[in-house]
Amino acid sequence: MVTRVEDRPQTCETDGVPLSDDEQRILRQIEEQLQTDQRFAQLASPAGLYRQSARSVRWAVLGVILGLALTVVALQIHFLLAFVGFLVMLGCALVIERQLRAIGKVGVQDIAASLRNSKIGSARIRDRFPRD
Repeated sequence: MVTRVEDRPQTCETDGVPLSDDEQRILRQIEEQLQTDQRFAQLASPAGLYRQSARSVRWAVLGVILGLALTVVALQIHFLLAFVGFLVMLGCALVIERQLRAIGKVGVQDIAASLRNSKIGSARIRDRFPRD
């Protein structure tokens, strides 16, 4: 059975409670402050929401590379030291996995879109690969 929107029972969310004059004034002040706050706008943008996770992924990738190098070099010295390098790689791989799950598919698309739209990144790519 299909329920129409008109047939649904009304909840308390649809019944609006009017704000007093003081509450409306405070709300307007908060909205004005948020509109002028560039740092908040940058943090609340889609790219800003995932910036910390993307930074963690970058550091973890560097950790995986360093762990691999430590493992290869340490195999010539002692196998326990090589095992420590392997544990470093494993820990960094787990950090990458967790952060990519936190970012999710939408976050990856938002980060890619922000990189595509950034003037610095696109100018750098155009300089590297000029069209004939």
